[in-house]
Amino acid sequence: MLAGAANEIVQVDIARVNLLCAQGLPGCEQVDVDGELARLDEWAARVKSETERHDNRFARNPAEFENSKGFFKVLMLGVVLGEDFKVHYRVDRQGGPATASMNDGFFADARDVFLLGLLGDQRQGTCSSMPVLYVAVGRRLGYPLKLVTTKGHLFVRWEDEGERFNLEVTGNGLNRFPDDYYRQWPFAVSEVEIKAEGYLQSLSPAGELAAFMSIRAMCLREAGKINEAAEAFATASRLAPEVQSYRVMVAQCQGDGVGSGRTQTTGR
Repeated sequence: MLAGAANEIVQVDIARVNLLCAQGLPGCEQVDVDGELARLDEWAARVKSETERHDNRFARNPAEFENSKGFFKVLMLGVVLGEDFKVHYRVDRQGGPATASMNDGFFADARDVFLLGLLGDQRQGTCSSMPVLYVAVGRRLGYPLKLVTTKGHLFVRWEDEGERFNLEVTGNGLNRFPDDYYRQWPFAVSEVEIKAEGYLQSLSPAGELAAFMSIRAMCLREAGKINEAAEAFATASRLAPEVQSYRVMVAQCQGDGVGSGRTQTTGR
């Protein structure tokens, strides 16, 4: 996949890309990619069934769903994932990005930051993985869902010719917030940072792969595999050359083997 052209990446399921990027990392030593993808197919079928069963609610009172059929659909997606499949944010990580520190072990277990943790027995993840799950299931249903970055966070965007709105899927329930919200949360970002990091822009398939490779790099770095981390960051930089922090992290890994900061582009 990495050796292929950009148009080949477009054709690969985002969930497959994410699971492949997790392979071999601590906590993800054995990943049954096809088995996990089959599970996602089953979940998507359940979401489809429940959405169709409740479709009359939107017809009766569209204002209940902010007069948006798209919001109704993703709300049903969230309900099924949360109530039927018990997907949730990992409890001891609920302090959020603002309470993060260099030695907090956030990337010590790859299951916390890749899809495998949400699909496993614990059904838990973080903002590095929960938005990916929503996008992966939603795209199976034909929903125009995108991944978007801001500093230290990933969020979801519904984007087509008719509607465009952001979705926060890591809190209690599902919330819609404007772009300006993510200029301040979870960290304030300047216009210079937004331009340098590609924040608030819907990620392309290559950009999604780059984000997952940067998360992989952080897991490798946490495990003390600095050279491998540098290679993964370099791959992310090649895929998304517009993201400055990927280049910075390559230099940090190559420079002193330790580095002094976490990348803020891939989510907490």
